[in-house]
Formats: sequence, C-alpha cells, structure tokens
Amino acid sequence: MIWVWTGFIAFVLLMLALDLGVFHRKAHVIGVKEALRWSAFWIALGLSFGIFIWFAYDAHWFGLGLGIDIVDGAPNDGRTALGKYLTGYVVEKSLSVDNIFVIVMIFSYFGVPALYQHRVLFWGILGALVMRGVMIGVGAKLIHEFHWILYVFAVFLIGTAFKMLFMKTENADPEHNAVVKLTRRLFPVTSRFHGEHFFVRAGSVASHESEVPGAVALRDEVVENARPGTLLLTPLMLALIMVETTDLIFAVDSIPAIFAITGDPFLVFTSNVFAILGLRSLYFALAGAVDKFRYLKVALALVLLVVGIKMLVAGWLKSILGEHFNAMLLLVVLAILGIGVACSLIADRRDSRRV
Repeated sequence: MIWVWTGFIAFVLLMLALDLGVFHRKAHVIGVKEALRWSAFWIALGLSFGIFIWFAYDAHWFGLGLGIDIVDGAPNDGRTALGKYLTGYVVEKSLSVDNIFVIVMIFSYFGVPALYQHRVLFWGILGALVMRGVMIGVGAKLIHEFHWILYVFAVFLIGTAFKMLFMKTENADPEHNAVVKLTRRLFPVTSRFHGEHFFVRAGSVASHESEVPGAVALRDEVVENARPGTLLLTPLMLALIMVETTDLIFAVDSIPAIFAITGDPFLVFTSNVFAILGLRSLYFALAGAVDKFRYLKVALALVLLVVGIKMLVAGWLKSILGEHFNAMLLLVVLAILGIGVACSLIADRRDSRRV
C-alpha cells in the first residue's frame, strides 16, 4: 500500500514542478484561452485517473480494495471505487468553485497584479494540499475508531448548507480578518508590492521594485523606516496568507463531504488532489465571470444538503436503491449543479436584455 501512496505523491510533485518550473517559469498574465486549455488538461487528467482506479481496485493492485469501506460496510471493487472517486471528484470540484468567489475578493482588495496571481495561487494550492492531506489522515483515523462521527459530519454539512443559503458573506473585509491582524502585529508589512517577492529585507529592496509594466515607483514608508536587514512581508504575502486561510475554512466543509461518500483514504485523497490541482486554471477562466453564476452558491448549498442527508440515511438508501445508490448520488449532484448554472445563465441573459 505504501508504494501506491508514494507513487501518487511523487506524480503530483512532478506535475507541480513542471507547472511552475517549466510552463509558468516566467510570470505572465494568464488569459482566458490559456486558462481554459489548462482547465481542460487538469480535468482530463483527473478523469483519466479513474481508469487506474477501476483496474487497481478490481485487481487489488497494491492491496487497494481489500479492506472494508467503513461508510457503507463493504469492500470496493473497480466499479464501486470508480463511482465513489468520480462522485468525490465532482463534489470537491464544485465546492472549490465557491472558493474562487472568495479569491476574487481577496485579490481585488489587496490589488494583486494579474502578473503575480498565478504565483500566489500556486503556493496557496501547494499549502492546501498539505493541509488537506493532514485533515484527511486525521478524519480517516477518527472514522475508523469512532464510526458515530460520520453522523456528526452529516449534521455539520447540513448546518453548513443552511448557512450558505441564508448568511451573506460577500461584504467581508479581509483587513478585519484575525489572521491578517495578527500577521501585521508580528511582522512589518510593506506599503506596496516588490515584484513577485513574498518577503524582502530592508536595505536590499532597490532591486525589488515593482515589475508591473507601466507601474510608477512609489515611496514605501515601511521600507524607508525599517532598520537594514529587517525581514519585511509584502502585500503579496498577505494575499497568500488569506488564500491559505480561506482554503482551510473551505476544507472544513469539503472534507466531511467526501467522507460522506467513502471512507477509503486513497479515494478521498486522490479525488481531493485532482479537484484542487485545477483550481488555479479554473480561477483564471472564471474570475471575470463570477457574477454571472448568481445561483451557483445555492446549488452548492443543496449539494452539501443532499450529501449530508445521504450520510445520515445511507443504510436506508442502499436498501431501497440497491448497490447503485452511489451512482445515483453522482447523477443528483450533477443535476443540481447543472440546474444552478443554467438558471444563472438564463437570469444573466434576461437582465442583459432588460438593460
């Protein structure tokens, strides 16, 4: 079993190294067409991994599928493992879209130049993968030791769904965030960006002037007043800290959602990783059109509600719908998301006609 985990993590690290070290070595503004191409690549890669899931669990490669999936009390063969992987991938991918709305707000508030947004998202997602790996490991251990915690997850998901439906968070001010306040208290933060750097040292920032084309050099009072050698954070680092913080908050919602589908740690981790890997390109593809998807948050809330209810009555559903109830859950999730997107586009087109 250790070999399949090692191989998968090595593959992910290789893809990230190619992404930052080869394809995006030089900072540049990512256009919608490039973002769509990369989104298609990551989605195709995530779906193609389902082929490996099918054969690996069907033939029990590396010991996969030999244990009992604690969520439904049965081992996973190729078909059931693929269904759970795809359902988990779709749920995690759809929930990550909600994260994009918040990232747009963060970049807008801090005024992060488009030239450096990919860099922030790359390191933010790398940190997110580490955090989610730890959370998945802890969650799998808790479920194995205390099966009743699944019902706690279910209630939490249902509560989160109602919070998304009835609580407004669009006007949240990042400057009032406790993490940002603590960061400013512990470290001096420069008044402006210094190229693509997250950190600079006072006395050595002459070469770190803003590299944004057409930018005007501005006086940075924090740099001028700091003692030489003092480590300084840039606004780019504040944006990264906020991205990491929000992903941690979203992970608290999404990790229980995937455990509602399967308790197999490998299926949970791989579906999460592939959903997160495509978040950067999806951000650049959708950032300019987030306002068009006004009903997507409602659809995501309904997805969490359905998944939470499924977790509470999984045994009853399986007795009624049979062994294919996980596939039916996938269809329901896709239908909810499709209706949410369709209603959003129809409403946007209707408003455009009125204007």
